[in-house]
Amino acid sequence: MKDQYLNREKLFAVAPMIDWTDRHCRTLHRQFTRHALLYTEMVVADAAIHGKRERILGFSPEEQPVALQLGGSEPVKLAAAARIGEAMGYKEINLNVGCPSDRVQSGAFGACLMQTPAIVAACVDAMKQTVAIPVTVKCRIGVDDQDTQVALDELADAVFRAGSDALWVHARKAWLKGLSPKENREIPPLDYDRVYRLKRQNPNQFIGINGGIQSLDEAVQHLNHVDGVMLGRAAYQDPMLLMDVDSRIYASAVTPPSIETVIDRMCAYADAHIAGGGRLSHVTRHMVGMFHGAAGARRWRQILSTEANRTDAPSAVIRYAYDMVRNAPAAEAA
Repeated sequence: MKDQYLNREKLFAVAPMIDWTDRHCRTLHRQFTRHALLYTEMVVADAAIHGKRERILGFSPEEQPVALQLGGSEPVKLAAAARIGEAMGYKEINLNVGCPSDRVQSGAFGACLMQTPAIVAACVDAMKQTVAIPVTVKCRIGVDDQDTQVALDELADAVFRAGSDALWVHARKAWLKGLSPKENREIPPLDYDRVYRLKRQNPNQFIGINGGIQSLDEAVQHLNHVDGVMLGRAAYQDPMLLMDVDSRIYASAVTPPSIETVIDRMCAYADAHIAGGGRLSHVTRHMVGMFHGAAGARRWRQILSTEANRTDAPSAVIRYAYDMVRNAPAAEAA
């Protein structure tokens, strides 16, 4: 990862999403792309330091490359959490400066930190002094009534002076007052040009873009202007769009696995998870969006949303749901 950032090679990532990008989600996404950078959900520094480490931070080598996103505003704690993340094998530490939820506002971190670039810089510096892997920041273009022309420049200048290896920018403002986290992902207007200008002002720094990107076609267009592109909900809700990432973004000639192979691998993964005390639904909830728009997709969703949620559901439910897709008449596309 460090070389990619230093050389400003084009990079595709799946965004960190709370309650979504857990280890089961990342295992699914990794079936479709070997090269995309995958992110954890945001982990608060205190949880990383004091929580049950394997449950909170555990992942399998097959998920790599994986970046750990941390939340917090105290340099010492973030440095300690970053050290733990590096020791566990994460390829990058990312600081959340974009989440607008009530939880982060009460803790004065996340998007709140857009208002205090010096604190963000101190956090980056502390982590850079502690770990050898890349330290990056993910932010918004501003919060509330901030002038985005000023706020984003001030934050970028501060974090790059502190040694940040990359800045990922969600191209919307965050409104800390008046909008819910869901509304903050949809209502503030997108301003991709603002991120493009930031890149032009910082030609020797890695700038990535996020927010409202719906397809690989759009991702490729953004990469004409910035170094990295990050998809969130679009990749989660239609994970099979990731099948073309390696060829289109990374020019890989390796053929992606067949859908049958993906189903086999996810069944084996679910079997191991169930044998360890987990439930099938922990895995299948991330698979519901597969076959988006294809014949049999509605039946696939129904089965995974009902039968897979039984406490004793076996991995055979996945195969049964897939049989509904394979055998569906073309007229049932939905």
